[in-house]
Amino acid sequence: MRPAGEFGKVSLERISRRRNCGLVMKGEERVFLVAKAVKLADIAGKMNVSIVTVSKALSGQKGVSEEVREKIKKLADEMGYKQPSAGKAGGKKKGYSIGVLVGDRYLDKYDSFYWNLYQEVAQKALAEGCIATLEALTAQTEKNRILPTLLRENKVDGVIVLGILEEEYLALLRKNVKAPMVYLDFFAKSHECDAVVTDNYFGMYRLTSYLFEMGHTEIAYVGNLLATESITDRYFGYAKALMEHGVQIREDWILDDRDRVTGRSDAGFELKMPQQMPTAFACNCDYAAGQVIRKLEGMGYRVPDDFSVVGYDNYIYPGLCDVDITTYEVDMKGMAAMSVSTLLSRIAGEKAGQKVVTVEGRMVLKDSVAKRNGTCPEEAGPEEQDAMEE
Repeated sequence: MRPAGEFGKVSLERISRRRNCGLVMKGEERVFLVAKAVKLADIAGKMNVSIVTVSKALSGQKGVSEEVREKIKKLADEMGYKQPSAGKAGGKKKGYSIGVLVGDRYLDKYDSFYWNLYQEVAQKALAEGCIATLEALTAQTEKNRILPTLLRENKVDGVIVLGILEEEYLALLRKNVKAPMVYLDFFAKSHECDAVVTDNYFGMYRLTSYLFEMGHTEIAYVGNLLATESITDRYFGYAKALMEHGVQIREDWILDDRDRVTGRSDAGFELKMPQQMPTAFACNCDYAAGQVIRKLEGMGYRVPDDFSVVGYDNYIYPGLCDVDITTYEVDMKGMAAMSVSTLLSRIAGEKAGQKVVTVEGRMVLKDSVAKRNGTCPEEAGPEEQDAMEE
């Protein structure tokens, strides 16, 4: 995920409370998305349904029973969730309409990484006098090569693709979309399209090197290779650290974190542990790290007493695990700002060659790693964090 023109007139007090604004689109309708105050994830959590279900209910789409729809609408109203109204955002800059496309497999009932990345995009777009509309693409939309509604109706001036889609579907977009396009959190080598990514390779290299510093030499990698560019690049960072320490990569310690067919890590997927266990796990994201910790705890182990685990993103999924995960923080604000500014430059007519911008992150030490003798390091303070970034 990861997930902004025209706005109604609102008071300065309300704007100060609701800093991130945007639109969510599924099918033909639009839904006003407000961060900080009330989010779709807040409504979904209280209703115990998916975010997509809430979006469909509030936008009047099919696929939701009338009983559930009315309950969602009532709760949304009680929580202060507002539908969009006509009006202009800003007044000093030309208001462009930005379409944000994301596969719905990246969105679930949790307040996901991609939802929050979209909200950062929406906030940056709003600051530029624009509006970002999110359209979630189903697996069938990709499989059947159906263009998004936003693009079929020429409703946008530019497009941000949030998270990698199927190669054939990206080719379809490149062939049929005349508006400028930017890939966010991935790049595709077969398409000359601007892209903004985090430093996947170096980030995982630093995390794995840190595990070696803590005395670990038997380290597994958790993530489906080639599932996404990010997972694969992070694997190469892991592999570099192992090579530098003279440790061979073991195939049985490369663990899947999602279904190989659907690409989903929920909906019945079960993480499988190797027969011979490592002492540490380098996970491609914090969600996978949380899965590993829950699996280990279910087997009777404790983290970090028995095993050490690192993640990536510095994004906590609510209720996933009870251990604060040592991780590499993705600069979501920086990535969102760069993707919007790059797109607006293209809309304005910039003709320079393809741009692939890497936005650096930083390591964040928490409680999921212990020295091989069992000592858990204290969480790094500001000075230690700065030293690690140098």
